[in-house]
Amino acid sequence: MRPLLNVSSSPHIRHADTTRGIMADVLIALAPACVYGCVLFGLHALAVLLTCVAFALLSEFVWNKALHKPNSLGDLSAVVTGLLLGMNLPSTMPLWMAAIGSIAAIIVVKQMFGGIGCNFANPAIAARIILLVSFPSAMTDFAEPLSDTVTSATPLAAENGLYTLKTLFFGMHSGTIGETSAFLLLIGGLYLIVRRVITPVIPVCFIGTVALLSFCAGQNALYAILSGGLMLGAIFMATDYTTTPITPLGKAVFAVGCGVITFVIRQFGSLPEGVSYSILLMNILVPHINRFTLRKPFGAVKPAKEETDNG
Repeated sequence: MRPLLNVSSSPHIRHADTTRGIMADVLIALAPACVYGCVLFGLHALAVLLTCVAFALLSEFVWNKALHKPNSLGDLSAVVTGLLLGMNLPSTMPLWMAAIGSIAAIIVVKQMFGGIGCNFANPAIAARIILLVSFPSAMTDFAEPLSDTVTSATPLAAENGLYTLKTLFFGMHSGTIGETSAFLLLIGGLYLIVRRVITPVIPVCFIGTVALLSFCAGQNALYAILSGGLMLGAIFMATDYTTTPITPLGKAVFAVGCGVITFVIRQFGSLPEGVSYSILLMNILVPHINRFTLRKPFGAVKPAKEETDNG
């Protein structure tokens, strides 16, 4: 008896992973740095995180209701977007500004381009830049750990040597809620790699590029990679499935580009940090990177050009 062959459209390979499962893993990976940030910066830091998540969920719910779309809150993508945005904000951020950021992330960057899987840029990154441009003073006021003192200086903005590498690694310094502890961010990244949610290509190439260029410029490479938002951006935001290339070579090109732009902004720009801008700029180039790094399908033949009759 001849076997029955079913012919169907792609995809032909399926996996048990779901969007909800992947997002849950990301939330688990982010949890240690979130908790640590709230311990360092107090209840207002927790309020900022909760506000970002709440308004991200509310924005997605209202959008789906207004356009009569299915409820998508269960996939947890809005929770991840809100939490990532909150982790990229100072603990002193007014709650109404944090709410505006979440609304912009979900409505403007995500839903207006078609929802999850269709956005051209990472929603949390784009929203952070919107807030930086709109409220620069509020976005550069950072609280000192375990203190009510507010400062505009972060390790990256201050002179090298102000903090020890141990302090930078474990996170007893000012900064955004989620960027301070490189150690906890690395633990979260390793968890995602073990769970095969991300591959190490983008974080390693991104962080390695910044380290190499900083070393060549005569800077302390470890100081450069442990301070600022590099770890948070490279591990959790530059690895977003929708806004990064799909091939290993493309991922490497994307990450190196992020690293170069980050270094250039840090070294020559007026801004102390360039991670968000670098990721956004490389997000825009992802379609072109995919175009030039995709392999030719097996057996594909380039169609011959039709000859034209000039006579």
